[in-house]
Amino acid sequence: MYNPLLLPDLRVMLAENDQQALAEFSRVLHPAVTAEVLEGLDSAEVWQILANCDLERQVEIFEFMSLPKQVELVETRDRKLLSGLLEEMSPDDRADLLARMDQDKVEELLPLIAQAERSDIRKLLSYPEDSAGSIMTTEYASLPEEISVRDALDRLRSQAPNRETIYYVYILDDDRRLHGFISLRELILAKPDAKLASIMQRGVLSVRVDQDQEFVAQEMARYDFLAIPVVDNQNHLVGIVTYDDILDIVQEEATEDAHLLGAVSPLEDGYLETPLITIAWKRGIWILFLSVMALFTAGVLNYFEELVNKAAEITGQYTWMVLFLPLVLASGGNAGAQSATLVIRTLALGELTRKQNISLAKRELVIGTMLGFCVGMVGFVAAYSSLFGLEIMEAVTVAGTAFLIVVVGTTCGAMFPVMFKSLGMDPALMSTPLIAALVDVLGVYIYYNMAFFLVGPPSG
Repeated sequence: MYNPLLLPDLRVMLAENDQQALAEFSRVLHPAVTAEVLEGLDSAEVWQILANCDLERQVEIFEFMSLPKQVELVETRDRKLLSGLLEEMSPDDRADLLARMDQDKVEELLPLIAQAERSDIRKLLSYPEDSAGSIMTTEYASLPEEISVRDALDRLRSQAPNRETIYYVYILDDDRRLHGFISLRELILAKPDAKLASIMQRGVLSVRVDQDQEFVAQEMARYDFLAIPVVDNQNHLVGIVTYDDILDIVQEEATEDAHLLGAVSPLEDGYLETPLITIAWKRGIWILFLSVMALFTAGVLNYFEELVNKAAEITGQYTWMVLFLPLVLASGGNAGAQSATLVIRTLALGELTRKQNISLAKRELVIGTMLGFCVGMVGFVAAYSSLFGLEIMEAVTVAGTAFLIVVVGTTCGAMFPVMFKSLGMDPALMSTPLIAALVDVLGVYIYYNMAFFLVGPPSG
């Protein structure tokens, strides 16, 4: 976190147009810190500051800014002055920026960029959103396998300035098919006259260009890679995904799951950067949907209301039931929410296979039985005690309903996300409020039917 006193000092420099101080500010601080400070300024002030440092430093600072801020800066800058900045940006960061802009504005900018860079941009923008192709960079180090280690190091020196990373060097044939890789450490330690073919690692672990970014993140975490190659269907190397991009993806996916679990449509930008109307819409559609789900619960209550009210007027039956509705509804909803949270996280980490789905169902059924028994006993003791003073069968109704609804809630909370996953949908869509709403409907239905079965049908 930057020192908040920097911003007032920076505004003084801007007011005095102290170019030397502005250049020093841009040079001394880490680009990420500089970018964080600049987020609090308007576009004209940001460009005034960036004008005092060289293009390389401008790009470093610019790439650390949030995407909404980058879009704002690009849209307020003269198009001709943007060409150098866009050409120097990392391919993946540049693609992310252009993907957020209007297509018409992108088409206006592309002619200002060199043909080679332009082709690279179009290729990256063509890949599906959230795929490996959309987050990869095309700036990777590659060598043929027939050269010596000495020649390889010489070639790497010339490639290094234009590559995002050279820690992994990929071995390609003339058609750019991936045959192996070698780390920079292995190259440095190898004998100078050794051929790359004799020391490279074959059987490279790679991902396809159309695979989901979450899968890419799981693979890199599983094997502790710093980068992973991205290939097409013919095993041609088309790019690499580096660890810094994966850190962003992990944060993005975790944030998306957290939003969905709380019944909020995922935000594209940060909370404070998102317009109020957008947040209201993304929260409102879920609130309205859950309100409709609550109406189903009301409908079930209304279905039994006539019988229950008539019995209560004549014999006083069932007047006690309303006292324990909160226990019934809360127990099932809470149990389902717990199971959903655990299972969704397990699915996100890739720890659950299709063959394990039955085991998961059995496991949650056992856990639900244990939890339901405990909740049921608490309900029975409370209902039968002097606190409420219910009859034995009435107390059994409360306990039995609590037991069943916890078992049902636990099982539904575990299996619904699995079902969504098998249908190709995001398991986190089965949010905890939605699980609670579904279990509420079942809870009311079970509660009244169990009362009619154990206590007896309504009299009169």
